Amino acid sequence: MEPKTRVKAEDGQQDLLITRTFELPLPLLFTAYTDPAIIEQWMGTKVLKLDNHKHGGWQFETTNAQGQVVFRAGGVIHEFVPDQKITRTFEIENAPFGPQLEFLEFESLPNGAGQLRMHIVYRSVAQRNQQLQLPFAKGLNLAHNRLQDIVGQLLTR
Repeated sequence: MEPKTRVKAEDGQQDLLITRTFELPLPLLFTAYTDPAIIEQWMGTKVLKLDNHKHGGWQFETTNAQGQVVFRAGGVIHEFVPDQKITRTFEIENAPFGPQLEFLEFESLPNGAGQLRMHIVYRSVAQRNQQLQLPFAKGLNLAHNRLQDIVGQLLTR
């Protein structure tokens, strides 16, 4: 089965273009990226900080069964327009690659679905390629599938 989240990486470029259409109305899709309780469910991580406003910040953390931190990431929110866009930095602590800039754009489609377009810019082509060597696309698609399932359940309540 082909992944529903599409990742486009052109040779020699230092960015990625990611698109996904969700069978969710735009306000619910946007909420999935801005409500800590929902983020924790679909991302499987703890939200330590989420200040959804210009110059706000965010930090997420994942621990293993022994309580040891295995992943911590954070950044600064540079632009926040409800139901439209979030521009933020993203940096994983103790990772071999530096921060990236993410432009998340949300769009309502005529059929009532919501679309997410992400444009991620890395410092270099090498950093982008290093990210792509990880199971990045597969993990993102799995996370987006969980987002669809979890937030889709809110529609049936």
